[in-house]
Amino acid sequence: MFSTRFTMPDVYRASVFVFALVFCGVIVTTEAQTPSPAPAPCALKSNTSCADCLQNVACLWCTPTKQCMDYPVGNILPPNSVCPLNDARWGVCWVNFQVLIITVSVLAGVLIISILVCCFCCCKCERAGNKREDAKVERQTRMRKARQKERRTEMQLRHDEIRQKYGLAKDNPYARMDDR
Repeated sequence: MFSTRFTMPDVYRASVFVFALVFCGVIVTTEAQTPSPAPAPCALKSNTSCADCLQNVACLWCTPTKQCMDYPVGNILPPNSVCPLNDARWGVCWVNFQVLIITVSVLAGVLIISILVCCFCCCKCERAGNKREDAKVERQTRMRKARQKERRTEMQLRHDEIRQKYGLAKDNPYARMDDR
């Protein structure tokens, strides 16, 4: 059966690869959205359509007032006084800020949790692999010692047979040979 075991360097390489793909995707996406040279000011596109307004990436469309305005870059999110989050559109007309925030938060949470689970599983599997290898080495060591003991016993038996054959067997194994 084919089994694959990932080590931590493999996980790091995979993480770097995924990061590089995401980074390239962001660059390609931002290059696709780069405004044409000298875009018209956002305020001139008020009372038109959302699609006309959002052709310029720096513009924010407010649906109920049909106003096109410059995105308030001083704030991360447009304040409620400018336009409520569920009525504000930026980038595309079919996604409001409220849905965008929720979606990005959920995706970021899922991504972080999946990375943590992946790291945990890889570390756990690596430790389990080491335990398996340690048990295998221990079995091999026990088998080697058992074979060595058998060989030593066989050698001792052969030596004892040779001593008996030539009359060198001793009653007291601790006596010297020339004491007889």
